Amino acid sequence: MKYSRQRELILKTLRENGIHPTAEQLYEFIRQEEPTISLATVYRNLNLLAENGIIKRIDGLEGTTHFDHQTHDHYHFICTKCHRVFDVPYEIAPNLAESASKETGLNITSYDIAFRGICKDCQKLN
Repeated sequence: MKYSRQRELILKTLRENGIHPTAEQLYEFIRQEEPTISLATVYRNLNLLAENGIIKRIDGLEGTTHFDHQTHDHYHFICTKCHRVFDVPYEIAPNLAESASKETGLNITSYDIAFRGICKDCQKLN
């Protein structure tokens, strides 16, 4: 992948904002530093980074996609109230894909596991 100053800025901003932002949220952060960047540029570069395995796409709620700079094995929790995305350590259920593969005979090459529910902050509001 060829170097791009805008792509580098997008990746840097994603790494600095560990909130698993959507493209639109990331765009708002980036515009503070680079006001001429377009939303289309952000989308195009996020998709290119995800296709090359540099970041992860997280399909969220209501068709919303979030992005994660962490590419190591881990799971996600998506809050159904505030729609924030949280990391869940892989160690909680290690070898889940391997176990599923053995049990079903399927050749699992990748996975994206997301738990859904209500986060601690939203639970406090009830």
